[in-house]
Amino acid sequence: MHGGRNARFDSAMPALKQATELHRHDRTLRAAVSGQRARVEFGMGKTESVFFADLILDETCLFARRGDTTIQFTRNERALLLALSRNPHRLMSRSDLIEKIASLDADTADRNIDFLVNRLRAKLGDSAKSPRYIATQYGEGYVWIAEPSAVPIGASPQSGPVDAWLAIVPASVGQRDRIDARALSLLTHLRDGIAAGMSPAQKIVIADDWRSAASIGLRYVLQVSFQTINDRPACAATLREMPSKHIVRAFRLNLADSASFVSEATRVSRGTIKELHDALSDASAGLGTPSDQPLDIRLRKASTLLSSSNPAWLEKGQELSAARADNPSDPDIALQWCLHLFARLVLANPFTGLGSEERDEIEDEIEATVLDCLPAVQSNPLLMLAAAKLLYFVDRGHLDLADDLAERAFARTADFAAALPVMGQLRQARGNFNEAVILFDRGIEMADPDSEFLQHMRVLKCIALLAKGDRNALDAASTFTGDMRYGPPELVVMMGMAMTAADQPLPEAVVKTLTAVGPVGVRNALEYVYFASARHFIAQGARANVMRGLVDHAMRLHGPAAIPPIVPAGTGIVAAP
Repeated sequence: MHGGRNARFDSAMPALKQATELHRHDRTLRAAVSGQRARVEFGMGKTESVFFADLILDETCLFARRGDTTIQFTRNERALLLALSRNPHRLMSRSDLIEKIASLDADTADRNIDFLVNRLRAKLGDSAKSPRYIATQYGEGYVWIAEPSAVPIGASPQSGPVDAWLAIVPASVGQRDRIDARALSLLTHLRDGIAAGMSPAQKIVIADDWRSAASIGLRYVLQVSFQTINDRPACAATLREMPSKHIVRAFRLNLADSASFVSEATRVSRGTIKELHDALSDASAGLGTPSDQPLDIRLRKASTLLSSSNPAWLEKGQELSAARADNPSDPDIALQWCLHLFARLVLANPFTGLGSEERDEIEDEIEATVLDCLPAVQSNPLLMLAAAKLLYFVDRGHLDLADDLAERAFARTADFAAALPVMGQLRQARGNFNEAVILFDRGIEMADPDSEFLQHMRVLKCIALLAKGDRNALDAASTFTGDMRYGPPELVVMMGMAMTAADQPLPEAVVKTLTAVGPVGVRNALEYVYFASARHFIAQGARANVMRGLVDHAMRLHGPAAIPPIVPAGTGIVAAP
C-alpha cells in the first residue's frame, strides 16, 4: 500500500532543491533591483513588486499587472517565470528549466518548455522576434533580458493598486479636467448609493486614475465616461468584472437637468447592486446552500461547507445516499456525497482509527466520483472548490489539477471566504508557507467571531506554521487551542498534542487521555494525523515538522509500540527507543 507513496516522497527531492535555488536567486534579484521595488498590496497582503517597463510583477509571480490589466499565471507558467526573472541575463537551458518545474509536471519535455515560453510570452505581451522580456538563444535556451525600472512606464510614482471591492473611475485618465463639474458629482452619488447596498466588508471607492485602480484585490470596476453634447453633459457607465475585464452590464445615463443627476445615479447604483448580488449568489450556489435566505447568510454558510470540522456532512449520509439513487447524474449531489465520505475520514475517532483497507476504499470512491463530476462543474465556483479540496485530500497525484480548479474558481470569486482555506492548503502543500499564511490570515479577518470557520482557519494556519518550523509564530497563533469549541473532543486532544513542542510538557488533560488509550490508541492517532494532514506536504522536511512533536510525546508515553511504520517511512524521523 505504501510503496507508491514512498516513491512520491523520493520524488519530492527536486522540489527541495528548487526551493533552495529560488531562495538564493531571490537574494540575487533583490540586490540587482535595490531601490527599484515598491511596497504594493496585492489582494490578501503586502508584498514587494518589481517594475519591468510597464509591467508590475509581484515577487512571488502569483500575479502581474500592466496598466488596467491583471495577469494570472498557471502553476507551470509561474515556475518558469520565477526561474527566468530571478536569473536575469543568464542563459537558461531547456534542461535547467525542466528541472525548475519537474516537481510540478513530471511529463515536461523540451517541446513543452517551448510551449510554456510561448504561452508566457503571450500573457506578458512579448514577441519572439522583438523580445522585451524573454529572448531565445537558438539551440541553447532562453534569457530574461528585461531591465527593472524605478516605476512602471505610464504610471506616476505614487500610483498603486486600489484596496477595494469595487472602484468607480473615469474611463480615460485625465478626464476630470475636461468634464462638467456637475457630472463629477455623479461619482460620489454612485459610490454612496452602491455602498449602501453592499456589506461594509465590500469597500466601494472612487479612483482618480483607471490604471492605478488595477489591483489583485479589486473585484469590479465601474467605468464612467463623460462627454458634452450641445452643452449638456452625457454619461455612460460600464460595470466590469476583474481581472477578466468581462463587461457585466452597461448603462446610459440621461442627464437632462439637475434633478436627473441624483435619479440617474440611483438607477445605476441599484442596477450595479443587483449585478453584484447576483454574482455573489452564483458563486455561493450549490452544496446545499440556502437559496431562499439573504445573501450574507448564504455566503457565511458557503464558507463553512468546505471546513474539515463541519459535522453536518457526517450526519447527512442516509439523506445523500437516497438523493444519489434518485439523481445519479447530479454533480452537486455527487460532490456532497464525497464531502460526506471525507467527513467520515477526518471526523473519525483518531484513537480507534480506520483500517487502511477501509480508508483506501473511501478515498478510491472520492477520487473516482470527483473525476467523473469535473466536466459538469466548470461553471460553478463553489463546486470547483469542493472538487479541488477533495482531490487534494486523497493525495492521488492530482495536485496540479486541484490547483487549476481552485485558481480558476478563485479568479471568479476574489475575496470569497470559502476559497481561502482551499487556496491556502494548496499553497502550503508545495511549501509556499508565507502565501498560505496570508490566505489563512485573510480568512481569519473575514470570519465571524467564535465561528466554526474562524476555528478552521486558525487550525490551518497553525498547521502551516508547524510544517514550516516557525515555532515562535506557532506559539503566538495556537493560543486558542485550549478553548476549541468545534469538533470532536478527541481531535481537540490531538491538536493539543501536535501544537506542543517536543521539549515541552503536554497539558495534563492530554496526558490523561493518551495514557488511557494506551500504545495502540496513540499509534492509531499518529497514523490518523499523518493521513489527514502530514502526507499532503511535498517536502519530507515539512512532513517531519508536522509529526516530530507527536512522535516524541508518543515515545515518552508508550515507547516504539506507539509509532506506526508509515510515519518514519514518510517523514524520515527515526524514533529512538
